[in-house]
Amino acid sequence: MKISAFSFVRNGVSLYYPVVESIRSALPLVEEFVIAVGQGSPGDTTRDQIAGIGDPRIRIIDTVWDPAHFHRGAINAFQTDIALHACTGDWRIYLQADEVLHEQDLPVIRDRMLELHDDPRVEGLLFRYHHFWGDYDHCFRSHAWYSREIRAVRNRPDIHSWHSAQSFRAISRYEHPWQTGNARKLGVADVAASIYHYGWVRPPRLMQNKNRALRTVHAGTQQATREYDQAPEGFQFGPLDDVPRFNGTHPAVMQARIAAMDWQDELACATRPAPGGIRHRHQRLKSRILSWIEWTFFDGEQVFGSRNYRRICHPGHASHTPAPKESRP
Repeated sequence: MKISAFSFVRNGVSLYYPVVESIRSALPLVEEFVIAVGQGSPGDTTRDQIAGIGDPRIRIIDTVWDPAHFHRGAINAFQTDIALHACTGDWRIYLQADEVLHEQDLPVIRDRMLELHDDPRVEGLLFRYHHFWGDYDHCFRSHAWYSREIRAVRNRPDIHSWHSAQSFRAISRYEHPWQTGNARKLGVADVAASIYHYGWVRPPRLMQNKNRALRTVHAGTQQATREYDQAPEGFQFGPLDDVPRFNGTHPAVMQARIAAMDWQDELACATRPAPGGIRHRHQRLKSRILSWIEWTFFDGEQVFGSRNYRRICHPGHASHTPAPKESRP
């Protein structure tokens, strides 16, 4: 059994993505790591830093992002597919540039893949998520954030990145990542492993830059310019005491980045949002009520939301893994 990993990135260093840490976290598990690296802005060193890891298993595919695909995040799915379909492994692990694996989970992932290798019903593996917010000490358990997602798929030509590259679909006659015809959800099994998602851990100014970049690939440059030219320079995270504290351990590859954090003083720590401040989804009453129901009775499953998968009941590892170690502040 051969395992590949794949990803995509553009302007990763400029936008403070932990892309090097992401790649390094998967290398002990995989025989190749394929990453599509988009041509970045002048001065961005993303490609050089990835090449500087110096591991022959890393394969860089240089790409140029087409602005014609800057609509509803389709460019993210197209770039993901470039790396996905260049993989040669039986299983393909997907890590976005802000997602990291914990070293304690690597043997679990390999064992689960071996266990399910000969079961054609299982087309992908479903990972739990730790969504960090503002800093490395706060992590969501909220209806506003997906608690599970597909992050490993079989090596089949009909499996494609879906929508804005959050998940995957089996598509018999592929046209684009938003099509509904000839597309179906993958059959998946749970794996007792987590994705550590650091996409919302950045200095506030760089967080705003990243959000602007995301808005650009979803709505186009003109719309992003109209919205963000008038926006505050720094992103407003809001009161962190609305977010549970994380009491677990971070992946070892993240330790240097965590130690270098220097924006704690910029984070808002008041018990109420500042006047005129942004009210985030997790702060809304509806989200709080649904979060309590889902985490109290359904182990975090979004029972009132849509899912990107069909869970396959399969003997072996438990379908529902223990909840992350988080506590209210």
